[in-house]
Parts: sequence; structure tokens; C-alpha cells
Amino acid sequence: MGEPFYITTAISYPNGRPHIGHAYEAIAADAIARFQRQAGRDVRFQTGTDEHGLKMVQTARKLGREVRDYAAEMSRYFKAMCDTLNIGYDQFVQTTAPEHHHASQALWERMAASGDLYLSRYEGWYSVRDEAFYDEAELVDGADGKLSPQGTPVEWTAEETWFFRLSKYQQPLLDFYAANPDFIRPDSRRNEVIRFVEGGLNDLSVSRTSFDWGVPVPGSDGHVMYVWVDALTNYLSGLGFPRETSDMRYWPANLHLIGKDIVRFHAVYWPAFLMSADIALPKQVFGHGFLLHRGEKMSKSLGNVVDPGELASAFGVDALRYFLLREVSFGQDGSYSAEAIVTRINAELANAFGNLAQRTLSFIAKNLDGTLPAAGRTDPADAILVEEVVVACAAMKAAFGDLALSHGIEAWLRGVHACNQYIDTQAPWTLRKTDPERMHAVLGALVRAIRMLAIAILPVVPEGAGRILDLLGADTRDHAAIDDDGWYDRQAASGFRLGTPTPAFPRLEMPIAVEAG
Repeated sequence: MGEPFYITTAISYPNGRPHIGHAYEAIAADAIARFQRQAGRDVRFQTGTDEHGLKMVQTARKLGREVRDYAAEMSRYFKAMCDTLNIGYDQFVQTTAPEHHHASQALWERMAASGDLYLSRYEGWYSVRDEAFYDEAELVDGADGKLSPQGTPVEWTAEETWFFRLSKYQQPLLDFYAANPDFIRPDSRRNEVIRFVEGGLNDLSVSRTSFDWGVPVPGSDGHVMYVWVDALTNYLSGLGFPRETSDMRYWPANLHLIGKDIVRFHAVYWPAFLMSADIALPKQVFGHGFLLHRGEKMSKSLGNVVDPGELASAFGVDALRYFLLREVSFGQDGSYSAEAIVTRINAELANAFGNLAQRTLSFIAKNLDGTLPAAGRTDPADAILVEEVVVACAAMKAAFGDLALSHGIEAWLRGVHACNQYIDTQAPWTLRKTDPERMHAVLGALVRAIRMLAIAILPVVPEGAGRILDLLGADTRDHAAIDDDGWYDRQAASGFRLGTPTPAFPRLEMPIAVEAG
């Protein structure tokens, strides 16, 4: 068993159905998890839903629903999204689960034992939509009153509350950031957090008495935990904390993958809670950007919110996964549209790689009865091609290891383009008549290259790349090894025959329903 690698998404707030932002984060995390499994790591991938908080209470009340039933129903939509998008999570956490309540209370008791919790009264600004407290200096003027830095409405709140001594951890946090420069990524998020902490930390209200939908505070009747104490604890509760389970070997988490709007909670509050509880801190928090629709933020009022399931149905799961990871420079904001998806997929996935695999393997099936080409008469161009593909796949691997996902796919494409240039130059369809021995060598080089490229892109498009590998008889044990390692010779000697290839990445047409939306 390899070295543990623990990756998490933020748990989604299910006061509405999943949107493309939820899908983007889940797809990115899944691709990273699959990539790490290829590298031989012992991967744990966790996602889930954050079902407590005032926002859930208010939404359920407006619908005339019991909040518990509403939360359970909405959580099912997020599970369904993961299933639709081929998200291979190991654990789906729901914060209403008894074991999660137990873990949250255990963390609370550890912070209390450190002397970091005290009872007082909170008066200040609170955003229900963000489930966040804001200082007066952070607010901005809106048309109808004060707004949070995120542009959400805030309201004045006054109630008895437990406070966490966040101020105590200002210097320890700054020291930790300095000692661990990769803890917060990308650099723009790191700089924002450091400026925020250097500006001074106030103690944080960590309980509420105005509603009871949450984790009860131990020994304090009428108080439920502030939703972010509860929510952040999911990263531990999903491993069985506070019990010393075998899954606790995954802690500390290697990567918390989150949206840029919740970096403060993960890079300030969470490490402070863990320091207080004497628990190791996660290794990295990565705040990705937002997805915009045709350059605009998505909102129900603009009518540009699209269900990710509808996009997957219109374009295909692999196509949606590829587009989102290829189009957007990971960590920055990005934009999508139906036209952009069709253009990108047809140019790169269908025409460049899909067509390369289809015409090569179909040619072998038709002209060699599906048997892998013999050694044939080699040429320096063959070795050059294989080396170009090895270099491209290695560059993709390095980029994915650094979470530069779009750059990794761009590197992979260099290998694809090298193959297409090679096949056009070598023209095996002409060699079939003029030089069959040379044709065998050309096709053999292409099969080796296509296998390597399919393995490399497998974390991004597992269905289509998996079909190519299945066609080549490259079972899952081979997926981890991009280099040949004698695979081709073993496969050829076994008498293996290709089946009839079908397009792994068909061309897309503009769906009328999506185009109209």
C-alpha cells in the first residue's frame, strides 16, 4: 500500500440544487484523486453536504418543510451529481449524522480544555447567506444598506454566544504560514489571508441561540455550534475522529480543495481550531476560482444557472470533465458556454486524440485482423515519436502534481499533436501497399503512443480513455505505468486481438436546448 493521500472538497451547502461550481470542484478533486492513485498513493477522497445553519432553516421554512427532511432530500441531489459526473469519492459526509455530531463535540471539548472558549455576548454584523460574521470595516455600501465583502446582505445580530480565542492565534498562524509557504495556494489567496491576519484577529463567535438546527454545544443548553465549527470538523469526522480508526492514518489531509470565497474559514479559522485542539494541521488549502457563464456570474435572476446534470446529458460526462479542467487555469476564474464546450471538445478531444485512436486502431482491425503489428522495419522517427510522447506525459504528470491542471492537459496535447503529425507523415495507408514491414513499425509506434496518452488522460476522461485501454487489453494494473515496461511485446506475444473500435470521443453538435439557454 502506497503513501496515504487525503483530498477533500468543501462540503456543499444544500439549500439549493447543485450548480456548475459544485460540479467543477468535484471534477477537479476526482481528477487529482485518480492521478494520485495512478502514482501508487493510498488515496482517500471525501466530499459531502453541510446540512446545518440558519440558511437551511430559513429555506426549509419558506418551503413549508421540516428542515431535517429538506436537508436529507437535498443531500441526495448532490450524491446524484457525483454519480452522474463519475466522481469516485471514498466517503460522502453528511453533517446530520450522529458520528459527525460526536466528532464536532469532541473537537469542541478539546478547544475548551485549552482554555480557548468563553461565554459572552455577540453584537455585530452577520451574513446569513455566507454564514459568516464580518467586522464593520469589512462592509461595503449597497443600494439597500450594508453588504458583506462578498456582496451579500448582512444583518445586526445580538445574542449570548460562546467565543473562540481567535486573537490568541494571530502570531502562531503567521508563523505557520511563514514556515509552510505552500499551505495556502495559489499565491494570490495566500497574500490575501496573510494581510487579513496581519490586520488583527478578533475572537470569533462560535455558537448560536437563535435557532436549534445544529450540533448542540456540550454542557451548554440552548446553544448550537456555529455552522463553520461543525462544517470544518467533517474533514476529521469522515475518518472516524475522535476514535483511533485505521482511516485516521490519512490525517493530516494533503489537500483541502475549496472555492476562493471560503479560504478564510479554511486557512484561518480551521488551523486555529486545530492548534487549539492539539491536532496536526492539513498540508495545503487550495482556493480555486469561480466559473462564469459567458463571462457573467451565475444567478437565478439572470436565468443563467445551468444544472450540471443537464450539461453532462447534452455534451457527455467526459466532454464536460475535459472542458472544465482544460479551459480554466486552475486557481483563476473561468468562463464557459455551449459554443466554447463544443469548439474545445471537437478540436482537441474528438478530432485530435479521438480520431487518432480511432483511425489507427480501425486500420489495425481491418488490415491486420486486429493483431498487434510485428516489429517491422524501424526508423529513427519511431523512437523520436515515442520519446516526444514520454516527455509530454511526464510534463503532464509534473503539472498535475503541482495542481496546474490545464497546463498539464496542454502538455499532454503536445504528445497528441506529435502523433498526428507522425501518422500524416508516415502514411501507413500508403505503406500497406508499398512497404508492409515499415507499416508494421509505424503502427506499433502509434499503438505504444496511444496507450501512453490514454493512461495519462485517464484521470480526466475515465470513460473514453478507459475504453481505449480496454480495447488494447491494457488492464487496470497497467494504467499506473505510462512507460511501456515490456507491455507491447507481452501483448503481441500473447496473440491478443483488438476488437472493433468505436469512437471513444465522438464529435459534438450544438444542443438546441442548451444553445437557447
